[in-house]
Amino acid sequence: MKTIRRGFVTGLAGLITTVAQAGSDPLVLWYDSPAADWEREALPIGNGAMGAMISGGLAAERVQFNEKTLWTGGPGSKRGYDAGIPAQSMAKATAEVIARIDREAQLPAEAVAKELGHKITGYGDYQTFGELVLEFPESASPAKNYRRELDLGNAIARVSYERDGVKYLREYFASYPDGVIVMRVSADQPGHIDLGVRYAVPDNRSRNVSARNCRLQIAGALHDNALKYIAAAQVRAIGGRCSDGRDEVRIKGADSAEVVLAAATNYRQHYPDYRATDPGPALKARLDSAAERSWDDLRERHVRDHRELFDRMKLDLRATMPSVPTGKLLVSYGTAEPFADRALETLYFQYGRYLLIASSRAGSLPANLQGVWNQSTTPPWNADYHVNINLQMNYWPAYSTHLEETTGPLFDFVDSLVQPGQRSARQIVGAGGWTLFLNTNVWGFTGVIDWPTAFWQPEAGAWLAQHYYEHYRYTRDEKFLRERAWPVMRGATQFWLDALHVDPRDSKLVVSPSYSPEQGPFTAGAAMSQQIVFDLFTNVIEAAPRVGEAQFGQRVQRAMAQLDPGTRVGSWGQLQEWKSDLDDRTNDHRHVSHLFALHPGRQISLDSTPELATAARTSLDARGDGGTGWSKAWKINFWARLRDGARAHKLLGEQLRGSTLPNLFDNHPPFQIDGNFGATAGVAEMLLQSQQDEIHLLPALPPSWESGAAQGLRARGDVTVDLQWCRGELTEAVVRTGKAGAVTLRSGLFVHRYTFVSLGRDISVPLAGGNERRTFLAEAGKTYLLRRNDPAVPHCEVNRSKI
Repeated sequence: MKTIRRGFVTGLAGLITTVAQAGSDPLVLWYDSPAADWEREALPIGNGAMGAMISGGLAAERVQFNEKTLWTGGPGSKRGYDAGIPAQSMAKATAEVIARIDREAQLPAEAVAKELGHKITGYGDYQTFGELVLEFPESASPAKNYRRELDLGNAIARVSYERDGVKYLREYFASYPDGVIVMRVSADQPGHIDLGVRYAVPDNRSRNVSARNCRLQIAGALHDNALKYIAAAQVRAIGGRCSDGRDEVRIKGADSAEVVLAAATNYRQHYPDYRATDPGPALKARLDSAAERSWDDLRERHVRDHRELFDRMKLDLRATMPSVPTGKLLVSYGTAEPFADRALETLYFQYGRYLLIASSRAGSLPANLQGVWNQSTTPPWNADYHVNINLQMNYWPAYSTHLEETTGPLFDFVDSLVQPGQRSARQIVGAGGWTLFLNTNVWGFTGVIDWPTAFWQPEAGAWLAQHYYEHYRYTRDEKFLRERAWPVMRGATQFWLDALHVDPRDSKLVVSPSYSPEQGPFTAGAAMSQQIVFDLFTNVIEAAPRVGEAQFGQRVQRAMAQLDPGTRVGSWGQLQEWKSDLDDRTNDHRHVSHLFALHPGRQISLDSTPELATAARTSLDARGDGGTGWSKAWKINFWARLRDGARAHKLLGEQLRGSTLPNLFDNHPPFQIDGNFGATAGVAEMLLQSQQDEIHLLPALPPSWESGAAQGLRARGDVTVDLQWCRGELTEAVVRTGKAGAVTLRSGLFVHRYTFVSLGRDISVPLAGGNERRTFLAEAGKTYLLRRNDPAVPHCEVNRSKI
């Protein structure tokens, strides 16, 4: 068995390496000119807390950078701040709206917002920190062989060109181990590096700039809320001279120059004050430590850390990367050779994983609407955290693509919302437990706004609680379930035990008032509302005995028996969006939120609820394949759950053609990062699913991905899976089990003969549920190989032709 297993793993890795060498690097974005537009063309680097965008200008490199805690608004804001929670209880007004819905069945959004909306002040915006400007000498000579690139595998951006016979190279990375952004400018001939380094920052803050011993520092406070900020860049010249100016550092005649940048604020994720002490000393210590290290040491530490996460999963779709700039590759998508399309799809998938690593690491805030990257003081939607799908969507690929460590900031953030969320539950609804509504910020905002069509979604807390239970389902970490997940899940459930309303029409428990996101009237029991509560109750009932709360679980079970499940088939075969049959078959609204039960929920499946799955398909067909970036990405996941690989792939194509910018950022428009993350998760769903307590191999393989391989997919139950397929048929699977227990594998291809072995012994695998399933008892920490061995197994050659 050891020889077989090693042969498969080595063969797959070798295959991916061979294909990569056949053309351009398959995991590099590259361009042949500087970025002319920040949003569309600049290239992102990040270490979770800090991010930067690389434009690659010739006369000046304007490194726009961010640090996630720099926000206006919140406590101390000159505009005032109340977290969206009114001082006087709104519980009576909420009860009156519920009573009106009982009488009238529907209420206009404007009427409900008039009663329950809240005019907010001091909400705040995520801020650009500014720019670190690297200025180069003017030259009359044109640059030749210009190339600007982002190497996803090493998380390094580069700019290279030739001028007057000298080759210049700039390199940039954001180091998580050292908490800094690092830059180097070099030339292939000595003494040719001259540059100035200075800051450019917005005027909405005070600023004090100093340069001492080639350390350029800027510090001050935001005018709005007096939040303190500081950034410092240590500049060093190799083979030349570094000197301090009044508000800049200059390098002359160097062989190379290095810049190490750190930034911080005195924000603290702690309700209700959100302030820490002066950030200066801690930043100085961090920068001093990084500045003592050589460029090679900093780079090696960064690359090792990044690759430990990024390299866990590989995808090969049997495609070589053509030697054309990424922007041109994107423009040609769908009209170029199939190999080029598959190369772009692979790059886009791994770009989503790269962005998640770069924007969400332990110790920082979670990825926001733009990850960590923002060039504005008034960004779209405040660059905040929308919790009617967007924040949740950011973390859909975390587990399935083997990046579970990136979820730490999400849990820290949600934990910090529980206490203010208890006030919101009490003041706005008159319930116990905790919740929040449509959007939140870094200042514990858990109340409501006054935008009629997007202000009311108290199910948001329940949806966020799903991520805690998904962490347990993937990792089977009992300690996490008891100590971290259960308090959040229990509090979210307590809210709904108090807040659910008995519908006088049928005595079912419903969410009221209920609003299907961004459209329709306020009613009782809209489908998405009910499905989210159903999902929460399902998870709590499963978890309760494991954490010693069986009695609470029984209480939830009794409520579940009375709960309207939010899944019914309407008059034209659709899954109803509302409890009453109000759906218009000509409606093509981008929100298809009433299919939550299909994804990310598990209430609807082709096997257990085929009628509902068919109704979901009917709804998706009616809505069409259009929409904004995040909407198309969600539809990829829907179609994957319906096991329609061709339609899921079509939506992936729509995402690339219509909702992707030249730098591969998702375009809402404008840039909004959840589409990147959602599409990456959707690709993983095509290849492996495990939501129904079985591991389904290649459940929605697109016909255009005829042959390929994937390493490192994660399944619920602490299982890692490698797959290889040929001509649409599974040929090999490696299954690594972290925990002991029964594992069920599913494939529509089990009609063929397969050998299943572990540690050199054939394993007798009994049938479970028919020819499509095999169940075995796994040992912890073992590896199992499933290999097709009948004479008809197809043979696939790798096409190594350069496009």
